[in-house]
Formats: sequence, structure tokens, C-alpha cells
Amino acid sequence: MTAIEDLIEPLRHSPLLPQIVERLSHQIAAKRQRRSTFYAEMTPDQKVEFIDGEIVLHSPARNRHLDVTLRIAKLLDTFTKLYGIGEVKVEKCLCVFPRNDYEPDVVFFTAQKVATFTSETLKFPVPDLIVEVLSHSTEHRDRGVKFEDFAANNVAEYWIVDADKSLIEQFLLIGEQYQLMMKASSGRLKSSVINGFEVDIEAFFDEAKNLAALRKLLSKGRQTRKGRFSVFSFQFSVFSFQFSGLIRLSQIGFETPASSSGW
Repeated sequence: MTAIEDLIEPLRHSPLLPQIVERLSHQIAAKRQRRSTFYAEMTPDQKVEFIDGEIVLHSPARNRHLDVTLRIAKLLDTFTKLYGIGEVKVEKCLCVFPRNDYEPDVVFFTAQKVATFTSETLKFPVPDLIVEVLSHSTEHRDRGVKFEDFAANNVAEYWIVDADKSLIEQFLLIGEQYQLMMKASSGRLKSSVINGFEVDIEAFFDEAKNLAALRKLLSKGRQTRKGRFSVFSFQFSVFSFQFSGLIRLSQIGFETPASSSGW
């Protein structure tokens, strides 16, 4: 059985089922009303979330938190732009889940979802990869309700980052649950969702190593573009050669009857 079926099964034959359904219906209606108010009153300059019927207003982040968030975002954004495989957003990107609304530190959307965005988009769909950088006030939600909600709504990859310990945890969605694939402060991290993205973990926490990783990405991107251009140039040269040959053959074809007739 699925997780939802496991929750429902004990209630199916309970004599209290009608009362339970009625009470839940009232709670859902009340939270839906509060959510409508949340949408109406939120402003773009706030970092605010709607979680379990409550509005969560975030306080300003510490410098270390901001630095690590930006380094991660720069690497992901540079890679995805170089290869045109999606889009990265940083903070204040309101991601709408069936019950809750989150503004994660860093998110990635595949090209298919990006195609639905406009310049006026304010409410974004469920991301394909989410990165949360821990703080003392948010860790219980990042490891609690968000962890559960992200998995339930098919966020394929979730990174939890501890900036103070220079540590990253990479979770991949296997079936209906997250599996911890890596917990490390060094070594190489390879994304499952962003195809081809692989980077030294230390580049998330150290400025010099972050710049070195960015240079490497840009250099590799230029080489890839040059390779594609070389292939295109070769194909164009072959086409030009073949086309020239066809013109020459056609000329010969036209000349042959004239020469044979003695004109």
C-alpha cells in the first residue's frame, strides 16, 4: 500500500469516520481561506511561506548563509545556462505545492516547466531540484514538513546544506521516499536531475574554489560550443562539396548533347 492508503485504512471502518471527515473538511476550508489571504497580502520584497495553514515570515539571513547560497546558485545557474537545460531561481521564488507554499533558497526547473513561465509569473510550480541552506530557525522544517512534502510531490532531488559545518546532504527520490545518497564536506557531487552537473563540494563553501569551478565550467562550455561549431563547419563543407559536384555534373550533362550533335 501507498503512504496515503496506510493512513486511510484504519479509518475506513471506524464509526467515527463521518465526524472525522466533517472536521477535516472544516479545517481544509479554513486553511484555504487563510491561503487566499496570504496570496492577497504577500509582497515581492518579503521572504514568506505558507506552511500548514500558517504564514511564516523569515528573518534576514546571516552572511555565511547568503555566501553559500549564492555560490551554489552561481554554479547551477552557469551550468544550466551554458547547456540550456532549465532554469535556476534563488530565494523569493514562491513554489506552490498542493497544501503549502515555499520559498526555498535555490530551485531548479526543467525546460518543460520553464516554457510555462512568463515575465509576470509570481507563483511557480513544484521544482525538480531544491536546495535548502540550514539556519537555526528553519532546520526543523527543512528536515520535517518540507522533507515530507517535497518527497510526496515528486521533487526528484533535495540538497540540505549546513553552511557552518561546510556539509551537504544529497537526497534522491526512490519510489515514494528520499534516500540519502551522499553526506560529505569534500569529494564530488553529481546531480541526478541536472544531467552532466558534477562539481567539487568544497566549491560551495570556499570562494577561491568556487571561482575555479566557475572558470572550469565556462572553459568546458566554450570547448563544447567550439566542438559543435567544428562539426557544423565540417558538415557544411561536405554539403558545399557535394553541391558543387552536383552543379558540375549538371553542367557536364548539358554539354554532352551539344558536343555529340556537332553544334
